[in-house]
Amino acid sequence: MQPIEIPPVNLTLLAPVLTVAAWAMVLLLVDVFAIPDGRKKVTGYLAIAGLAVAAVVALPLWNVTGTTFSGMLLLDRYSLTLTWVFLLVGALTIAMALDYLQRQGIEQGEFYPLIMFAVAGMILMAQASDLIVIFLAVELLSITLYILTGFAYPRLSSEEAAMKYLILGAFAAGFFIYGIALIYGATGTTSLAGINAYLAAQPFVPQAQIMLLAGVAMIVIAFGFKVALVPFHMWTPDVYEGSPTPVAAFMSVGTKAAALAALLRILDGALLPAQEFWLPVMGVLAALTMIIGNLGALAQNNVKRMLAYSSIGHAGYVLLGIIVGSERGVEAFLFYMIAYALTNLGAFAVVITLEQRGESAWRLEDFSGLFQRRPLLAIAMALFMFSLAGVPPTAGFMAKFYVFTAAYEGGLGWLALIGVLTSAVAAYFYLRIVLRMFMHEPTRELQPELNRGLSLDIAVAGTLILLIGLLPTPIVTLVERSLVAMGGG
Repeated sequence: MQPIEIPPVNLTLLAPVLTVAAWAMVLLLVDVFAIPDGRKKVTGYLAIAGLAVAAVVALPLWNVTGTTFSGMLLLDRYSLTLTWVFLLVGALTIAMALDYLQRQGIEQGEFYPLIMFAVAGMILMAQASDLIVIFLAVELLSITLYILTGFAYPRLSSEEAAMKYLILGAFAAGFFIYGIALIYGATGTTSLAGINAYLAAQPFVPQAQIMLLAGVAMIVIAFGFKVALVPFHMWTPDVYEGSPTPVAAFMSVGTKAAALAALLRILDGALLPAQEFWLPVMGVLAALTMIIGNLGALAQNNVKRMLAYSSIGHAGYVLLGIIVGSERGVEAFLFYMIAYALTNLGAFAVVITLEQRGESAWRLEDFSGLFQRRPLLAIAMALFMFSLAGVPPTAGFMAKFYVFTAAYEGGLGWLALIGVLTSAVAAYFYLRIVLRMFMHEPTRELQPELNRGLSLDIAVAGTLILLIGLLPTPIVTLVERSLVAMGGG
């Protein structure tokens, strides 16, 4: 009997994700046995320290490229850049939750390790070069988010949001795993590089590849749910509104970036030889997402729901960079996600300052006269709104310019035009908040509560948004050096 050969495993390539996951597991035990109730902020600070350690651990890997676990996981500069983005998102989310949880009466130490596990799932999605690993990473991320969405127990809206997210997420997981099965049946492999080689070896005839196309369609549906693409977006406003606000901020940025990072590997890597067949479908999805996301936001008087619809619209903009299938498109995707992550986290941090001891303060009227009460806070919120609207000289303007240019140069001028028009529509509901803050009198007494974590979030996000808008060259250089190797690794 032939001995079974175990393929070599290079754990160095997984150092960041292993650091995050191991730190989270140890932190769970430390929280239970060493940190008393009422001092759970210590757990949060330790979680931020763990994410910082993971970021440092990733630094020596910048010039390292390689695969491990028989090619199922790939480390390159693309995944490493996204790793740092995810670690920053996780740290800023924890910072804004430190006082929020206590103020809302839902402080539990396991919140912070759960955020870390979610970050580990996101990093794994960026590194995955096999459909099975992508599925495992998606589920690791999803299960933690189901728990975090319902974390505000016994608030009924939080429990309802968690149940909706869980049920729809289970359907999406079913589509995903069935799609993987069909693709494996058609190609004989789940490796992204293997699927690419299979398609490149012969002319693509749709009539002969019905099983493969059905599998791809199911995977697109699953990712459509995760990213909140139209028409798979209806859960987003309800889940964002019901979940704790730091969790909504984390989902709006982290989940979207991780899912789109994996989708880019699939479309521009594995399925690139069949681009002419999936491109029209993805183009229509991008157009619908931009249009309906921004039109839906117009009707909202609840700022949290408005930001949810806004995140749908931005998913359409980011999708433009992905479906172009060029180096410029990948660069645009990375740049957009960095700018959007900072902007949206900053906006949600301002929303949290208005929430008073369990009271929701998300109505448009609650922002009236904010400049008179907290001028610096109003200026910061205006900056975030301008960035989301794409007004110069903010990071949001540079991000949209980058994406629309990539789409136009890639032959998708009609999508770039829709993007510009919907951005003009979006400017209305973003500027509406600015007008409320600066031009209206306060409608009720509401004193925003700023603490160290929220102040840090807002200061970091606001400063970086301006710096990237005024001096985009360092970030442009970073994303240019982070190009994914097309072909699935």
